[in-house]
Amino acid sequence: MSHTQIPQATSPLAMWLDYLTNIHTSAIDLGLERVQAVAKSANLTKPASTVITVAGTNGKGSTCALMEAILLDAGYSVGVYSSPHLIRYNERVRINGQDLDDSKHSEAFDFIEKQRGDISLSFFEYGTLAALRLFQTEKVDIVLLEVGLGGRLDATNVVDHDVSIITSLAIDHVDWLGDDINVIGFEKAGIYRSGKPAICGQPKAPSTVAAHADDIGAELFQVDIQYSYERTSDSMWKWTHGSYDLEDLPVPGLPLQNAATALMALATASLDISDVNIVNGLRNAQLPGRMQVISESPTVLLDVAHNPHSAEYLVGRVQQQYAAKTIHTVVAMLHDKDIKATLEALAPIASHWYPASLSGPRAASADELCQYLPAANACYSTPIEAFEAAMTNATPQDVILVVGSFHTVGEVLEHWQNKGA
Repeated sequence: MSHTQIPQATSPLAMWLDYLTNIHTSAIDLGLERVQAVAKSANLTKPASTVITVAGTNGKGSTCALMEAILLDAGYSVGVYSSPHLIRYNERVRINGQDLDDSKHSEAFDFIEKQRGDISLSFFEYGTLAALRLFQTEKVDIVLLEVGLGGRLDATNVVDHDVSIITSLAIDHVDWLGDDINVIGFEKAGIYRSGKPAICGQPKAPSTVAAHADDIGAELFQVDIQYSYERTSDSMWKWTHGSYDLEDLPVPGLPLQNAATALMALATASLDISDVNIVNGLRNAQLPGRMQVISESPTVLLDVAHNPHSAEYLVGRVQQQYAAKTIHTVVAMLHDKDIKATLEALAPIASHWYPASLSGPRAASADELCQYLPAANACYSTPIEAFEAAMTNATPQDVILVVGSFHTVGEVLEHWQNKGA
């Protein structure tokens, strides 16, 4: 197909994705003027009566999944926008817990294509606007928007949102956001809004977050100050905000820090949610690629941890759940990540390493990983090859951990599903 040919509303989704990948030269083009102009003219800046926007280095997907599960239990119609996807593009837009058909995405892309005129949009900006259009046409009550990168200049920030969340703050996209945590805090706090609730789930967050909230008159709810949480037993925890507390909550399968953040956000959103909805939502919430077990013998565990902060959390969980197990670690990463520190964070649990190369412009090669892995026996050209080698070497009692990137987990997950088909 020539890239001058514009797909139609009835064109296959694959054709649209190919077109969008090729029309805008810069993959990440920070700045909101272009996307804002299209959002305004298409009337997409308020896609639902309640919009909650979620930024953060780690935990965005988990926080959205926890809120989504609670809201669905409370009977609301909920749209979630997240990125990147593991296997199919359709995973980026969920409505009431379900992905949409290709045809709906094609129609939304066609709508944005007609609206943009001669304004150039990046792949992510296009996808964001199309998601807002889908939430509008499907008439959802509540939209949960996951920020792509940073916050202040991310395409999601053109939306008029009601509650803003920063889940966590660590150094991640060094190429784009630098390595100064105060700058990163400021960039992420760029989603906060005057007079609106602003949640920060990062303990002892850099001072730039509270300073920016104060500058614009946002209402800041900071963990360990305005709200707090504690684990009370193996299976229970409690959440406190002022004189209000929720006790005997079930510990979810997703990080507790993010559950506490989700509860604070929902508490400020003036929605009709009962304690029973919260308990059910915490029990039901799950997310592919987060401590996801796809096989028991050997145990195959998938996790998209791709920076030191998320790797440390993962290691804690694995040490708890799989103490004294032999762990075969299949890892492939993107080169703009802190590879050395991430591998160092994973080292305490890795009995055997299987480093692999990813493909694409941002991919790191297995050789790059091997610089930091003196104990690796071999390098593999793909995550699937590394995974198959681990499957060959593992005993039924062992654990195979697939980690390092959404791409790594997505490739192995798709391979596994195809094998089982």
